[in-house]
Amino acid sequence: MRRKRPAGVGCALAALLTVLVTGCQQTSGSAGHGTLSGGAPTQPSGQDTVFLAVNECSSFGTTSFTEAPCSSERAAARVIARHDGRPDDGPPCPPTTDFVLHIGTQPAADGKGTIPQGYACMRNLQPPHPGDPGGGGGPRTIVGDCVHSAGRGQVRETACDGSGRRKPEYQVTRAVRSRAQCPASTALYVQLDGEDPVGCARRL
Repeated sequence: MRRKRPAGVGCALAALLTVLVTGCQQTSGSAGHGTLSGGAPTQPSGQDTVFLAVNECSSFGTTSFTEAPCSSERAAARVIARHDGRPDDGPPCPPTTDFVLHIGTQPAADGKGTIPQGYACMRNLQPPHPGDPGGGGGPRTIVGDCVHSAGRGQVRETACDGSGRRKPEYQVTRAVRSRAQCPASTALYVQLDGEDPVGCARRL
C-alpha cells in the first residue's frame, strides 16, 4: 500500500501500484485507492483549530464528511496522522492506514481564517481494516500484502485470503534497499515507500 501520487481522488479500495518485473522496468502513474474525495467537508464540531486533528473521528460518505465524537454512532474512523498540503507532497501515511481523507481549503467554523488544504490518514473504528498486511487495501503497500497482475507490468492489491474480486498471485515477503537483497525465490519487485523501497514478492 504504497503512498500514492494520485492524479485524482477516488473512493476505490484497490490502488494501481507501480512494479518492476524481473528483467523489465515499467512505471505508471496511478490514482490512489482507499481514499475519499470528501467534496466539501462540513464544519468542524469541536472547538479546536485543526479540522480532523489526530485522534479525532470522522463520519463520512461518498460526497461529504464531518467530525464526529468518537463515541457517537456516527463515528466511523479515527485520524491517526494529519498533514497539510497534498499527499504526494507531504509525509506518507502510517503503514496500516485504512484510507485517506483529502481536505480542501475552506472557511474555519468560527469564521476566522481558513482550514488549509490537507489530508487525514484514517483507521476504521471497526473491522475490516484493509490497511492491515494482506487486507487488500489501504494507501500503501507493505510486507504481507498480496497483489494480482493488472497487465502491462502493473499489479493491483487484493486480499491474501482470497475474499477480494481477484485471486492473489504474489505476496510481498520482504522490504529491502535494493533488488540484490531480495531472496532467490523473488518473482516480482514492487516499489514501496520508505527507507526500504524494494518489495520482494513471491509467487503464490
